Amino acid sequence: MPWSVRWVGGCGAQSQKQCKKSSFAFYQAVRDLLPVWFLEDMRTMEVFHWEDGGKVSVYSPSEALLYALVHDHQPYARHLLTKFPQSALAVPSQSFSCCQSAPHLAMAVRYNRVRVLFRILKAIQALPPNDRAAHLDRQGCSRVEGGKTALHTACELVRPECLLLLLGHGASPCLQDSAGNTPLDTLLQQISHMPAANMRAKLLCLDCLFFFVPQDLKFAMKQQLLDNRQQWQDLVGESRFQCLVGLVPPSLFIGAMRVLIRTISPEHFPEALDNLPLPHFLKPLDLKLES
Repeated sequence: MPWSVRWVGGCGAQSQKQCKKSSFAFYQAVRDLLPVWFLEDMRTMEVFHWEDGGKVSVYSPSEALLYALVHDHQPYARHLLTKFPQSALAVPSQSFSCCQSAPHLAMAVRYNRVRVLFRILKAIQALPPNDRAAHLDRQGCSRVEGGKTALHTACELVRPECLLLLLGHGASPCLQDSAGNTPLDTLLQQISHMPAANMRAKLLCLDCLFFFVPQDLKFAMKQQLLDNRQQWQDLVGESRFQCLVGLVPPSLFIGAMRVLIRTISPEHFPEALDNLPLPHFLKPLDLKLES
């Protein structure tokens, strides 16, 4: 097979060259969506990559999951998260991540891997509470990711399905990135971009945020909304505008949805959305995902 590799010994230039060949073979095999058993044989027996400091290392489940995310290899991601629920979400080596925290949630959002994101969130729910919060609200490197959480990224890239999954599993909508922006600020910045492309998805994200943000949330864009009232009313509609700036309380519908969604535990989200006593067209999103 063209991706056949051999064990790499030593630490010279030839060894490093062979390491790169071995590493690319594994990347290529995941990209080509080869069977899970074959990928695991490669990862555990044959494939090595070169780390900083001249160290040769096998791929960890965490690093393999990042490759599965990039290439949307859902069976491999499911296998890694099922068999290695903690190590698959552990911090990868520095050659995979510039900061020492696990980037899997943000990566799933960035590539819009909704089904894999769902499985990651289910795996996170099985972790101890402190570890769960560290994953859900992990802030990216201040230099490269601007301190954004996965929720910020979902707002920046306008990913309504990812946004709702994160919120429903307990990600905080109140955290600020390095620039002092909450996820709501990030979304409003996207809404203000002209021309107003993808506005339906942006307003859907905004409506989802309404169900989870506290009524007294302080956000940086509020004064800009007040200073440009007509522009923002045209962009988001009068009722959303008035609710955002605090001129009126949330509508009865938003208040009712906040109460109903709070009755759904993260372990049963989003499946329990189907059981809400609401007409189908009033439910936030139709998320049909396998448990």
